[in-house]
Parts: sequence; structure tokens; C-alpha cells
Amino acid sequence: MKKMLVIFIGALVVSGWFATAVMAEDSSNLKYGLDIRLRQEYLINVLDLRDGVGKDDNYLRLKISPWAKYNFNNDVSMMLKLTSEPRYFFSSGDVGKGKEITNEEIVIDNLYLDVKDAFGAPLDLRIGRQDFLGTYGEGFVIMDGTPGDGSKTFYFNALKSTWKINKNNSLDLVYINNWHEDHLPVVNDQQIATNNSDESGIVLYGKNKLNDKVTLEPYYIWKREGGYGTTPTLKLHTFGARGVYVPVPWKFRAELAGQIGDYDDSNIDREGIGGYFIAGRKFNDVCLTPEINLGYYYLSGDDPTTTDVEAWDPIFSRWPWLSELYVFTLAKETKTVAYWTNLQTYRASVKLDLSPKTNLSLCYSYLLANENVNGSMFSADGKVRGHLPQIQLNHKFNKSLDGYIIVEELFPGSFYADNSQDHAWFFRWQLQYKFSS
Repeated sequence: MKKMLVIFIGALVVSGWFATAVMAEDSSNLKYGLDIRLRQEYLINVLDLRDGVGKDDNYLRLKISPWAKYNFNNDVSMMLKLTSEPRYFFSSGDVGKGKEITNEEIVIDNLYLDVKDAFGAPLDLRIGRQDFLGTYGEGFVIMDGTPGDGSKTFYFNALKSTWKINKNNSLDLVYINNWHEDHLPVVNDQQIATNNSDESGIVLYGKNKLNDKVTLEPYYIWKREGGYGTTPTLKLHTFGARGVYVPVPWKFRAELAGQIGDYDDSNIDREGIGGYFIAGRKFNDVCLTPEINLGYYYLSGDDPTTTDVEAWDPIFSRWPWLSELYVFTLAKETKTVAYWTNLQTYRASVKLDLSPKTNLSLCYSYLLANENVNGSMFSADGKVRGHLPQIQLNHKFNKSLDGYIIVEELFPGSFYADNSQDHAWFFRWQLQYKFSS
């Protein structure tokens, strides 16, 4: 951790130097921009699935992210992005916890140094605070390094190297060191936890294009999750692979991974298995050019009759993977938001192009549990989590401005107790503006 802090402090000094130098002399290599995102979210019964218990949440989120990137030459550049996302609550229940305004702080969202073809070798380096959005497949194992602050940030404190073996094959080696709370300077620090605990990890991730139709991405991840609450420190190994097969007009995607590990100072072992299969096709010659996807998802659950833990660990992938609504409902079961585990899902979706700038997505998910769960909210014998229809309307106003509306409704099933059988709702509208020089 101390070494990583030294790297960040050095990066801060360098970023201050290049900003001064650019303003004083040459700004031709400077790129800068501003991202603004406005959302309103309305949540009903998403935690307890019970009408009249607590208060519904209705709030605005305004995310502002100015950024700058300076190219020292064709191979070396530096990126700095700041982010703030205050929330204003019209009504504040389980999510807002009675507050009117929250998250009034400014954080360092990205701060990294890029080096291409380092040391004259086919090796790219990115050192510092960086995002992995869309970098590793569907985001099944690696997506969000800061799940504790929602979608305010996604960053990983990391050192990422990419060995470019040839044009069709590469290998990433990544060291990750994420914190429970931010250790870099924060303006108006609210001490918002970005994760359950300090975490570290090593990722080995291959990307191989075998031919024009087939790609294969094998990986290995070692992760250390620091203890929190009554949960001891976990050391976990994950082995897996993602494959994509595209016999046009079809597209097939699949991923399968296994996990083994153990908890410190205990005789408890950890193991799990997870994966998915998705078949999709776009009908370009049909009205509205429908794109259809059918998927099956499996995440192992913890067998309550054993002393070990068999539940799938989402690793670095606690984000709204399958649902914006259900990440909250999972919290009552797993004690943390977006902890995807103990799940089977049958999912069907269709995307319709209403116009060149507007599309409509319709989705239905049938949710099941692999293992029963004890607690006042759960039936302890049923395994049907419920039915989850989703609808999203997207529109691009111009090259800088876009927006969408999304609505989800959960119809709880037998997995939940009779007193937790009320429908849950999630509603959001969003406008997003992006400017860059």
C-alpha cells in the first residue's frame, strides 16, 4: 500500500507540473473535457419487498466530471479526472436514511500514466487510478472497483501491463490495491466507504482471436478481501474463461469460472462456480431491426448444511449486472449491495430501433435461488426469487447529449416469506452531456 501511495503522490506532482507547463508554453498536446450526468431515481420496496415499511426513496443525482489528458509524445500521456455526485432527496427512506443532501464531496476519479511500447518492447503500461469499464468481457468478474459509492466512480488503484504478443493475441497482468475509504485527497470528505474492506488482487487475463469467428479469453484472478463485520479475511483463487462465437447473423457468448480459497484464522474453506450462456441475433431485414438475446446465468449458493462456504463470490463485479432494482434486494440476503450470488436466471430481451436515434429495450428475467436462506424476509423452503420485467427507452439528441428512461418491477416468488411479497419498483430517467476539446 505504501508503494502505491508513493506512486500516486508522484503522479500528483507530475500532473501539477505538466498543467503549469502546458498553460505557460504549448497546449497543442492537451485534451480536456467535461462529463455531466443528471438522474432522478424513485425506489419502492426494493429492500424489504413490503408496502408501508419505511419510506420510499425519490432523489436527484448530479454527477460532474471535468478531465484533462496531456500527451508528452506519441507514447507517453497522463490523465486526470475529478468527480462529484451530490444527491438531493425529495423523500428519503432506506437508501437515503433520512437525509436531504448527501455525497457533497469531490474525489480524484482517474489519475494515471500511460506508456505505450515501454522499454522498446511490445508492452503497454497504465499506472495509477483507472477504470476497467468494458475492458474484460461482459464484466462478469471485473467491472467496478468502488461498488460502495454506486455508479459515482468505477476506478481501480492499479498497475496494468499489456503484452501485445501479436495482432490477435495479448496478455494483461494487473496488480490491484483498492481501499475501504479513499486515501487520496478528497474535498469536503464525507468518509464514504467505496468498498466493504481494503482489497488487493492480481489478474492474468488473455485475449485471443483464434479466427474471424472465435475469440477466447482465459483468466486467473487472485484476490484478498479484508475482513469486515464478523467476516474474516478471505483469500480466493478464480480460474475461468470467456468465449465468443459469431457465425453471422448469430452471436454466442459464454463464460465459466471456478473458485477455491479459505478464510484466515479459521477452518472454513471457500469454493464456488459461476457462468452464463447468451445466444443473440439481429434481424437487419425486419421492421425495427429487432435484436434478440436469450440467456441463462448460474451462480452457486452456500449450502447451509456444511461448515464451508460454497457461494459464488462476485470478485470485482458488484454492479447492476442484471438489474438496477435487484442489487438492492440482494442486500438483505448478503448484507451488501450488488453481491451477486446464489442465483439462476433465465433471461429474454429484445431491442427495437424506433428511429436512427431512438431504441426501445424490453427484457424479462425469471429468477431462482440454488439454496434456501434463513431470515424473517425469506421462506426457507421456496426457491423462486420472482419475475422481473424491465423496459428502457434510449434517445441520442446529438453527438454530445443523450438520455434514457428505465422502469423495472419485481414480482416476488416463493423464495420470500409471505410478509415480503409486495411488488418492488425502480424508476430512473437520465440526461448525459459530454464535451471534449
